[in-house]
Amino acid sequence: MPRVLITTPSFGARSDAPWAALKEAGLEAVVHTDRHPLPAAELAPLLLGIDAAIVGLDEVTAPALGAAPQLRVLAKHGVGVDNIDVAAAVARGVTVVNTPGANTGAVADLAFALLLSLARRVPQAHASTAAGRWERFFGPELAGRTLAVIGFGRIGRAVARRAAGFDMDVVAHDPFLPGTEAAGVPLLTLDECLARADAVTLHLPGGSGAPLIGAAELAAMRPGSYLVNTARGDLVDEAALAAALHDGHLAGAGVDAFAVEPPAGSPLLTAPNVVLTPHVGAASDDANAAMGSMVVADITRVLSGEPPAHPVG
Repeated sequence: MPRVLITTPSFGARSDAPWAALKEAGLEAVVHTDRHPLPAAELAPLLLGIDAAIVGLDEVTAPALGAAPQLRVLAKHGVGVDNIDVAAAVARGVTVVNTPGANTGAVADLAFALLLSLARRVPQAHASTAAGRWERFFGPELAGRTLAVIGFGRIGRAVARRAAGFDMDVVAHDPFLPGTEAAGVPLLTLDECLARADAVTLHLPGGSGAPLIGAAELAAMRPGSYLVNTARGDLVDEAALAAALHDGHLAGAGVDAFAVEPPAGSPLLTAPNVVLTPHVGAASDDANAAMGSMVVADITRVLSGEPPAHPVG
């Protein structure tokens, strides 16, 4: 019976369907979810004797893959594969798959929830009311404001649709898209987006070196604007963002992804006007069921000698 290592605690957390699919396919689940994400050194010995692996944010490096001669398919329970050495996997004959589109709505919802919470100061209003006070908290309406979507793929476009429903003006920047318009939204340079927007939301992959949003980019944003990051923590210089919040240049920041997770010691933990969430962008019941079912389906295909529906690399 082929053995499937599962290291992400979110697999099948909100639906029995992925577990049922594993059983129906005749696959043995080997579950190691007590500690997540796993560094490569801890993941490597778990891969020995494993035919397929379902991972989350674990470090899947070339040395870890070298400890897995039996591994045939590596499934990311999510979309971003910046934690996986895809080239090393492909070189070893390991098929890498992910779940594109499964968490699009979930992440877009959270991005917009963070923006609304910041603009209307929901956390402050809740804390005040719960403490027995009865205060007024003012903030801007979103209608007529400009949202800059940085990264205009599936999730970025889903956020743009939600913004349109709130009568916002939307502009976008995507280094991977040519032209001056996509899905009816103007494509601008990053500098143009930062200078024009009342709120900036990030939806690009990480792992490209220096933060996309550092001190210079934050200074280029409009005074009193908002930053939302539901993508990857290394897109933003956290110290620079905390400084921009402390000095009042930014009105607020909503952060679901951190440079180090959990973010112990991050300067954002003590910054004012932040809404912080523990990387829960994909944590909807619907996305959880879809991601689990998609990875099991592709693992079954690969182990049966068929091409996967969602290959990476």
